[in-house]
Amino acid sequence: MNHPLEYYKQQLKTYQSEEQKRNKQMAFLSTIRVFVFLATAFGIYMLFNSWQFASMSGIIGAIVFIYLLLKYTRIKSERDFYTELVKINQEEIQIHSGNFHHRDDGLQFQETNHFYSLDIDLFGRGSFFQYINRTAIKEGTQKLVDALKANNINNIKLRQEAIKNLNSKPEWRQHYAATSALIKVETPAAYIIDWLKNYKPFLPKIVKWLPLVVSLASFALLGLIIFDMVDKSLIGYWLLVGLAITSVYLKKISDLASHCDQLKDTFRQYALLLRQIESTTFSSELLQQKQHQIQSEEKKASVIFKEFSKSLDALDNRNNLISAIFGNGLFLLDLKNSYRVEQWIKQYAHKVADWFEVVSFFDTYNSFGNFAFNHPDFIFPEIVNNNFVIKAEQLGHPLLNKEKRVDSDLLIDCEQFFIVTGANMAGKSTFLRTVSLHIVMANMGLPVCAKSSQYSPVKLITSMRTSDSLTDESSYFFSELTRLKYIVDAIQKEPYFIVLDEILKGTNSTDKAIGSRKFVEKLVASNATGIIATHDLSLCEIEKELDAVKNYYFDAEIINNELYFDYKLKGGVCKNMNASFLLKKMNIV
Repeated sequence: MNHPLEYYKQQLKTYQSEEQKRNKQMAFLSTIRVFVFLATAFGIYMLFNSWQFASMSGIIGAIVFIYLLLKYTRIKSERDFYTELVKINQEEIQIHSGNFHHRDDGLQFQETNHFYSLDIDLFGRGSFFQYINRTAIKEGTQKLVDALKANNINNIKLRQEAIKNLNSKPEWRQHYAATSALIKVETPAAYIIDWLKNYKPFLPKIVKWLPLVVSLASFALLGLIIFDMVDKSLIGYWLLVGLAITSVYLKKISDLASHCDQLKDTFRQYALLLRQIESTTFSSELLQQKQHQIQSEEKKASVIFKEFSKSLDALDNRNNLISAIFGNGLFLLDLKNSYRVEQWIKQYAHKVADWFEVVSFFDTYNSFGNFAFNHPDFIFPEIVNNNFVIKAEQLGHPLLNKEKRVDSDLLIDCEQFFIVTGANMAGKSTFLRTVSLHIVMANMGLPVCAKSSQYSPVKLITSMRTSDSLTDESSYFFSELTRLKYIVDAIQKEPYFIVLDEILKGTNSTDKAIGSRKFVEKLVASNATGIIATHDLSLCEIEKELDAVKNYYFDAEIINNELYFDYKLKGGVCKNMNASFLLKKMNIV
């Protein structure tokens, strides 16, 4: 069993050391650059009367300065990478202590009409999303949200193996996450993919060789001028010819360049992520499939992305005045670079969506692998096809502190319905969310909070929180009835595991008791499986009439004038309620 906290502390120490080392190197290079600049300026000044030596001094100084600048840029990139790794490990240590409520809560992803999104703290403050999410790319976050809400019971074992594989690669995951975090992109991937797919080339085939011909002619003309074989004024006329040729496509080139300016950073960073995926060996079938998805017959996807990034950078250089005039006038650089961009789009635009999807997939599954790594005491459910849905030992809520958490054993058969009673605050609602999260997590392929678990995959549907809506002019009771109708309609199409908490709260107690009883009877008659929590003890009478119904409860006791809960699931009907005691204890009555 690994010890994640110790691992993060060690990694933090290592990466802080690397970060400090790079900072020192950057400071040293900055000092040297200033010295080289001053030395070059001084050399030019001292040799000013001899222009040959002065020029040589300037050229050598410029070469050394550029070399130092490039080295500084490379080390700065490394420093930024280690800075992100430091942040990652600091954050994991903080989350390990239970402090994660400052993170994105994903409340914008909550759906009122979803199968279970509203009911089980999937999104919001203190939610499962807030706890598990480690995505750094917008598309990766959306994939994580989709996985949480998918209700997908197919290929669970494939997902389990992928998560186990990533669990065993914590360093690779952190490096991938750090690289992803360095991507600062405003343009959504969907927009980029759509633009590339719908792009219409405007340059004719002649542009493939025209810049080369013009460039050779320019070099020849310059050679003739140097040797005084032609008049110097010809270079000016030739420059105008080149600018005239470029001006024919100037507007369209400018439009292409403006779009490419939004793409270049994305492709540069995605190339690094693709290279990390390509250079790693995975044992999981699903991860291998994703690797295969980015393979190309002639080149690696990372190389193809890097080439495109360089072409985009080259096109972006047109904003330089000297390049715009002399580059286009003598070498038709805009046409050359635009043609390279268009040819890339023509050849690879149809594959970009797949490559982007793989990058966001690993961004998402990094979160899953990280969750498994952080919980070595959690277990991957054994996926079975038995006559029970869940058979678990010491099942607990994954977000509760394990030192305080009280776990329960659970065995619920297919087409069996539990009625759970209990006092206020005794643990009924927490138990319902524990079972619900077990199903959601197991379906995603994640390990669950239990000592052991056998699970026959089933989709989840819940009704635990209902609210009225002034906008839709619906009352609380009507909203609840709408939700129950939604459940009844859903289970007619395919099996679901149903979780209900205190239904029909919007009507009087007598009507509620009758309605709840009839609803549970209908669910049982439909061969449904699930759990309902209630304070209505009369509902427990159904157990005597229907074999599929079983009663369970959470107890509460008053010991030394204090309320005591053991939070243990027990067979039978609760006899102790606590509302009157609490009203008196808090001096309300």
